[in-house]
Amino acid sequence: MDHALDAVLEIFSWIGFAGAAFFGALWLVLWAADGSWLPVQAIVDRDGEHPAVRWFGTDGAHHAFLAPHDAATLDGADEATVWHRVGRPEQVRLTRRPPALDAVGWGAVGLAALGVVTLIGSWVVLFVRG
Repeated sequence: MDHALDAVLEIFSWIGFAGAAFFGALWLVLWAADGSWLPVQAIVDRDGEHPAVRWFGTDGAHHAFLAPHDAATLDGADEATVWHRVGRPEQVRLTRRPPALDAVGWGAVGLAALGVVTLIGSWVVLFVRG
C-alpha cells in the first residue's frame, strides 16, 4: 500500500508526457497543413445574395464570400481585417489561426504540466520517505 501513490504518480506522469508529445506532434501537423495566411483590410459587401469581402492585394483586386458564421460576426461592419490564404484569396477567415489549433496546443501544454507536476510529486515522495 505504501507504493500505491508511487504507481499513481508514475502512471500520470507517463500519461502527461506521452499525451503532450502526441498533442504537440498533432499541433505541428495541423499548423503545417494550415498554410500561410495574410491579413488584409477588406470592405464588407452585402449587395449580393451572400455577403462578401473585397480588398486590393499586391496582385490586384480580390473578393471572397463569407461563411455564415463570419457574416454574422461582421454584421453591421463596413470594413474588417480578414485573413486570406496565400495563393488562394477566395479563402478567408477572421482569425489568424483556426480555433482547433489553439485547443490542441492548450491540450499539449496542459498534459505537459500534468507530467511535470506528477514528476515533481514523485520526487517529493521519494525524498520524504528517505
